[in-house]
Amino acid sequence: MANADRIDVHTHVVPPFWGETLPSHGGDPSGWTTPKWSPEAHLKFMDDNQIATSILSLTAPSVVGWQGQERRDMARRVNEYVADLVTSHPGRFGNFATVPLPDVEGAMSEAEHALDEIGADGVVLLSNYEGVYLGDAKYAPLWDALNRRSAIVFIHPGHPLIPLLADVPGPLVDYPFDTTRNAVQMVFSGVLDEYPNVKIILAHAGGFVPYAALRFCELQPALDPEGPTTEQLLAKFKLFYWDTALSSGPDAFPSLLAFADHKRILFGSDFPYAPAPVATKFTEILDTQSGLTDGQKAAVNNGNAKRILKRLA
Repeated sequence: MANADRIDVHTHVVPPFWGETLPSHGGDPSGWTTPKWSPEAHLKFMDDNQIATSILSLTAPSVVGWQGQERRDMARRVNEYVADLVTSHPGRFGNFATVPLPDVEGAMSEAEHALDEIGADGVVLLSNYEGVYLGDAKYAPLWDALNRRSAIVFIHPGHPLIPLLADVPGPLVDYPFDTTRNAVQMVFSGVLDEYPNVKIILAHAGGFVPYAALRFCELQPALDPEGPTTEQLLAKFKLFYWDTALSSGPDAFPSLLAFADHKRILFGSDFPYAPAPVATKFTEILDTQSGLTDGQKAAVNNGNAKRILKRLA
């Protein structure tokens, strides 16, 4: 079946020691409630949705609320915890490792440990840290370290430094906005040119990027006539990878397919932050209403992930 044996690149771990101490370290500024989670509940969700492998990542706000050495220690503890899950459940779990940004030196050290020592499948970065986006020059040493390792980088949105709308938690609308904001800055700042070996996955089908890319790429050359042309900018945006989390359906998905190469689209569920009924519904919509051919479904559900995730190839 085209939808069997999915590889889920956007799904989250909630280590108990992290969830228990998060409220005393700033909590989640997005207004979202940290869900209950266990490896057993995750495996049941996977079985119910024909997911063979889940690449686990720590979501926003990551370890930003910890300070100094405690932040580095928490990132290491999370990564070792997930590495143990990978070992305990062969083939079922993977690891996009957490790094202690905005501590760039600590992030480089942890990325090297995770990728070189414990076999992480890639790293997860937030779209911004304290309002500084990933195309900023301060992050160049980290990008260089990731580029040398041809790393996979999963970019998950963080809460932008704007007030929440009343009764509207950040993940509903602010997260797609922040993904878009970060992607535009990364393209315009040259990250995709300078670090071509890194494979960058944008969460939630890139936020608003596929829908608004032409706007960005037509206006920018008018502002900077000596810079890249519209066609050159569009080509850079197309270098991203995209996941399907909370983004399937007859309204949004045709825009993604019109803009992105289907070989760069990867299955994502966003479980458990997307509750099981919601994540399952979006998966059902992906299977039945997103306009994918059987061959495209097979590529999105597992083939594309196998091509870039060396351990699963």
